[in-house]
Amino acid sequence: MDLSYLINHYGEERDQYFNSVAPPIIQASNFVFDSVEAMRASLADEMDVPFYTRGHNPTVAILRKKLAALEGAEECLVFSSGIAAISAAIMSSVQAGDHIVSVQKPYSWTARLLEDYLPKFGVQATMIDGTNPENFRKAIQPNTRLFVLESPNSITFEMQDIPAVVAIAREHQITTVIDNSYASPINQNPIEMGVDIVMHSASKYLGGHSDLVAGVLCSSRERCEKIFDTQFMNLGGIIGPQDAWLMLRGLRTLPLRMERIAQTAPKVVEFLENHPLVEKVYYPFSPSNPQYELAKKQMKKPAGQFSVLLKADKIEQVDRFCDGLKYFLLACSWGGYESLIFPSSVLYSAKAYTKPPDLPWNLIRFYVGLEDPEVLIQDLEQALELMEGEKKLVK
Repeated sequence: MDLSYLINHYGEERDQYFNSVAPPIIQASNFVFDSVEAMRASLADEMDVPFYTRGHNPTVAILRKKLAALEGAEECLVFSSGIAAISAAIMSSVQAGDHIVSVQKPYSWTARLLEDYLPKFGVQATMIDGTNPENFRKAIQPNTRLFVLESPNSITFEMQDIPAVVAIAREHQITTVIDNSYASPINQNPIEMGVDIVMHSASKYLGGHSDLVAGVLCSSRERCEKIFDTQFMNLGGIIGPQDAWLMLRGLRTLPLRMERIAQTAPKVVEFLENHPLVEKVYYPFSPSNPQYELAKKQMKKPAGQFSVLLKADKIEQVDRFCDGLKYFLLACSWGGYESLIFPSSVLYSAKAYTKPPDLPWNLIRFYVGLEDPEVLIQDLEQALELMEGEKKLVK
């Protein structure tokens, strides 16, 4: 399907809402029926027909069609957050006594689900280095039912050879789920590589404006029906019609935003890789990345996230650098129009953490938004100068 048609027109039956160019927000919880038989028929097909907005809302339905088509999937479900989506995907694939193999260092709340929550219900997980597909095979137990992928990973952005991992999973009749938030469906389509369930934190690129929180699952019709009848309807982590409309609006510019980011991020990365105060840059599309060829094979274009290890002697120097930035904002998310940083040093005093974080205190995750690359590079230059001054004061 042509991408421009999909983004601008697919799933939009304008003759059903006064030929409006933009679809309306159907802000309704209930839908009425002309007869008991009509009501009975709607209840029997609640995933596809308006009965109660928890199950089907017309505005959300347009969004579902577009997202499924973007990922090349038969069906899509939209949730109230990314962790609601990945939780539903994982929980629908296992039961008490089952075993999961997951990549190391996934999204923090995914890790917490696997390591802290599911063991309470008799589900165990083994975390592996996913850069070698054979590590998945080695971790398989007789009760292994699910592989959890995240390619690239969070923070340090290790990748998995997706087709190779899928081949191992199919050999052992194991379900595969992947977090595809980093690449977006514009840059990577895991379903084409054989993955069973694709997940997105839609608060990121799919929304694109830092004004909504949502999650997405794309899969076969059969799998989505199973998830709909269990985790989706029973736990109720649904998206509201207003947020669905905001995401529809965000999708209009998704290809343009991803193209802009693909042009800007490598320039910023190149500057940082050549700066004397930078120890290391983690970026899939950096030629120095040992998985560079895999990145080019699996992803169409670069995305906007990377991490940097600064050559700092104390946390205060990292803080000085971060506080000195003017265009890179301090925030925890990414994927919007604005460039952001998240320093791991902030975790070392956060009350939410009961144990020291695994990340080094001089690591900073960057996200490149839609600003001009020259502006972002100048911002980094002046902040690094401030940090250098701080280092000299310490000495």
